[in-house]
Amino acid sequence: MRRVVRNTLAGQLTSEIRAAILDGHFPAGGQLNEMALATQFGVSRGPVREAIQRLVQEGLLRAEPHRGVFVVDLATGDIVDIYFTRKSLEIAAIRRVMAGPGRAVLARELMELTDRMAVLLGAGDWAEIADLDLRYHQRIVEEARSERLSRSYDTLQAETRLCLRLMMAGYRQNRALVEEHERLAHFIGHGHPDETEAEMDEHFGDPVRILERGRMAMRSGRA
Repeated sequence: MRRVVRNTLAGQLTSEIRAAILDGHFPAGGQLNEMALATQFGVSRGPVREAIQRLVQEGLLRAEPHRGVFVVDLATGDIVDIYFTRKSLEIAAIRRVMAGPGRAVLARELMELTDRMAVLLGAGDWAEIADLDLRYHQRIVEEARSERLSRSYDTLQAETRLCLRLMMAGYRQNRALVEEHERLAHFIGHGHPDETEAEMDEHFGDPVRILERGRMAMRSGRA
């Protein structure tokens, strides 16, 4: 029983620290101190150490020998690689989805998600929009009904969330993000498989350009 409790506590700490990283409470490049975290959460160092190890495996933290543990600071090359991998997996999923019977139902689900994005756009709730964006793409992968494809995609989720948090500012003050998702949902429901795959490729666009636009918007907001 003690082992179960310990694992549950480590899981809770993992969720708390992950959320703090994604919210920007722990800034990119910042160092995490195991003892300080244990004190902050009122726990021993063991579950904190386990939580840190999990987040290193997720790609949100990096461990440097003799220096400590740091929040990842995604470089341009990292973001390009994350999106390259995501696109490869999602296009594989699209090929199977377009050959299956559930594409029309999936398209309706995806359009419902874009409708919710549109509502949140007016409120400027970019954190929630990012979550809906992630859910949208998860549904495409889930609909492919490939356990191994889904497992591979899941390994990117934490890094994808971090990318989206950084990139969402690049879409501010316009409907581009919603319109792109609406268009892709339409292609899934009504398009030819080759056209839909091409639309998916177009949807991923140029993440570096969007990221730079987002960084400029964030800098402008702080000015």
